[in-house]
This record gives sequence, C-alpha cells and structure tokens, in this order.
Amino acid sequence: MVEVDVRGFSCPVPVVRTKKAMEANPEEVLAVMVETAVSKENVSRLAKSQGYSVKVEEVSGEYRLTLTPRDS
Repeated sequence: MVEVDVRGFSCPVPVVRTKKAMEANPEEVLAVMVETAVSKENVSRLAKSQGYSVKVEEVSGEYRLTLTPRDS
C-alpha cells in the first residue's frame, strides 16, 4: 500500500499528488490522508474517474481514503 499524506495542503495539491502516486504505482492500493471535506471530495472524484474504488474513513476530524484500482 502506498501512503499519500496531503494534510495541510489545499486543492489542487492533494489531487495533483494523488494523481502522481496513481501514475507511479498503477497496480497499488493508495491510502490518502486529507483534512478537509473539499479535498476528500476532489480526491474521491479523481479516483473514481480513474477507475478506482474509494473507501472513506473519518479519523479524528480528518479523512483516510483507501483507493483500490479496478483490477486489484
């Protein structure tokens, strides 16, 4: 699992860094940590558009998104 911690950044940085991680690790499950609902929605939208399934967990007011590629 590849971890992407983009807490403390506002969009578009979380989306850009998540996209880079997807491109660098196309077969890997990604765990993305964000702290705002806006970042959660934007990263989720990107992941779904790239064929990933998205699982969201809220942890202490922040969000952990588990992005799983379609073929995994």
